[in-house]
Amino acid sequence: MNTRVHDARPCALGEGALWHPLRKRLFWFDILGKKLHCDDGQSWSFDAHVSAAGWVDTDVLLIASERALFTFNLETGAQEHLCDLEADDPVTRSNDGRVDPWGGFWIGTMGKAAEPSAGAIYRYYRGDLRRLYAPVTITNAICFAPDKSCAYWADSAVKKLFRVPLDENGWPAAAPALFLDFSSEDFGPDGAVVASDGSLLNAQWGGSRVARYSAEGKFIEAFAFPATQISCPALGGPDMRTLFATSAQQGMTSDQLIAEPFAGQTFWVDISVKGLPEYQVIL
Repeated sequence: MNTRVHDARPCALGEGALWHPLRKRLFWFDILGKKLHCDDGQSWSFDAHVSAAGWVDTDVLLIASERALFTFNLETGAQEHLCDLEADDPVTRSNDGRVDPWGGFWIGTMGKAAEPSAGAIYRYYRGDLRRLYAPVTITNAICFAPDKSCAYWADSAVKKLFRVPLDENGWPAAAPALFLDFSSEDFGPDGAVVASDGSLLNAQWGGSRVARYSAEGKFIEAFAFPATQISCPALGGPDMRTLFATSAQQGMTSDQLIAEPFAGQTFWVDISVKGLPEYQVIL
């Protein structure tokens, strides 16, 4: 199974991979570079860190920045502020996020220097932003079971991935329970996405791979990539069987960058399991 470079533009911190189901294009962010990229070659620059998005319609994305949630028109560049996101806290920025099956947007925050317990996880749903979990150090792996039964999220700092049951409106119905524990591993959980069969694909920072687990938490398989810091997966492509993965150069020395010439690039590999279209944000 051969992995290939999908986009060679190096990201300091590639994240927020999103396959747009209407445009049939991959979007992702370079958080530290304050950029949004598309695999048609376009890029957009912002004046603050941007990290995750959901699609509103063909042209409009909801984007999370270090200070706010806002809509962004890909054709005109027009922005519309939706709500503040820890705007009064200069320590934090947004990190991982994804849209749930009800059209709510879950977004995590973290300290810009990964300050302990500086972050939280929120849900933006029909104009209302509510904090769900705090404190969290490095929010990641936000994704949702296709049967709407639960959400997943991780605190990468403690190398643990949690599962939480959801009610009929997509709000947490009980306390999070441990789903996967990587505390004895050399890598940690980063971004994640759930496939149509309910299995979870987790990018593993420091592990050079995306690993797939059953809904019961059993390891199924892993997909290796030519970069150590794999950060966020997405499922897309013509038949929804292409696994994309972003990566990062963050924290690497010049010698490490020479040894890993593909670090920060975005990759793809065809896999057997089929993905699900990303859910539409309901504003």
